[in-house]
Amino acid sequence: MKRINVLITAASRRVPLVRAFRNAVENFGKGRVVTTDINPLSPALYFGHKHHIVPLTTDRHYIPIIESICDAEDVNLIIPTIDDELPIFGREVARLEQQGIRVAVSSEQTSNICNDKYETYLFCQANGIQTPLTWLAKDVYFDGLKYPLYVKPRFGRGSVNVFVVKNEAQLRAFLDYVPDAIVQEELCGTEFTIDVLADFNGRVISIVPRERLVIRAGVSDKGITRKHEEVIAFAKDVAERLQIVGAANIQCKFDGRELRLIEVNPRFSGGIPLTIASGADFASWLVQMAGGIELRPRIGKFEDGLAMMSFEESIFAHEDNLKMRHTEKPRMLSRTRAAYVN
Repeated sequence: MKRINVLITAASRRVPLVRAFRNAVENFGKGRVVTTDINPLSPALYFGHKHHIVPLTTDRHYIPIIESICDAEDVNLIIPTIDDELPIFGREVARLEQQGIRVAVSSEQTSNICNDKYETYLFCQANGIQTPLTWLAKDVYFDGLKYPLYVKPRFGRGSVNVFVVKNEAQLRAFLDYVPDAIVQEELCGTEFTIDVLADFNGRVISIVPRERLVIRAGVSDKGITRKHEEVIAFAKDVAERLQIVGAANIQCKFDGRELRLIEVNPRFSGGIPLTIASGADFASWLVQMAGGIELRPRIGKFEDGLAMMSFEESIFAHEDNLKMRHTEKPRMLSRTRAAYVN
């Protein structure tokens, strides 16, 4: 059985995700999980087998440093986790594959569409996908608007700077306050986050809808799985049209008559522990696929009605062990992996 070593970038607070991959690699060829982050106070760093402190994704040495870590740790599979780095890794997929490294990430084009809420709206319009009416700040005509409306950043995550406005005065104020703002109509109905997993060729393997019961800082704090056939079909269509690779989460609302897309994040969701607990073990399946195993689709195969209630945990370390130790520049790669030319 091939040993798979996994690199999880921007580990941050994603302790359940690191634990899931640690279980996966230990059960499949006794592999290892390596974590990275810019901040030594990121708790998920310490739940892998080893960790590295790295610079921001905007640093010109970011990808070469990641390659050096992959070379030193014999990494076979990279799991990018934050929006900013998804297009960067999407651009590097083919070259990293030549070095024997799989990257669970969609293409640069797909990531750019999903990271830009207005581009997502245009994509939906072009592909006949129902979505809330959306305007750029410069295109808003105040006469005739129906409130409430949402003002949110065109580029953003975690519900940061997302506001409900109930009148024109509030709308004008928040358009001045929110950078690169867009305006969206409010949708009624039940909100779902749908976890989707596709293989490295874009074939959808699993879909698990979760009804969002409580949301905290943009992440589902309490939720329950729903085996809703219409929602599953909707998510499959969206994922295939976007050519998703790896994990993604699709957010939508269902008012009993039609489904409307809110946004797509082509990465693991914060609520992924519920999906894994329901029997759709995305981490194990990605490790197996990276090991060369071809999986058959398992759509609809999960426990229906399973609820999740999250809570906080703490870990402790002495400050001497938390000092910044950035890798300043990439070291020479071994002959088995191609060198990076800046």
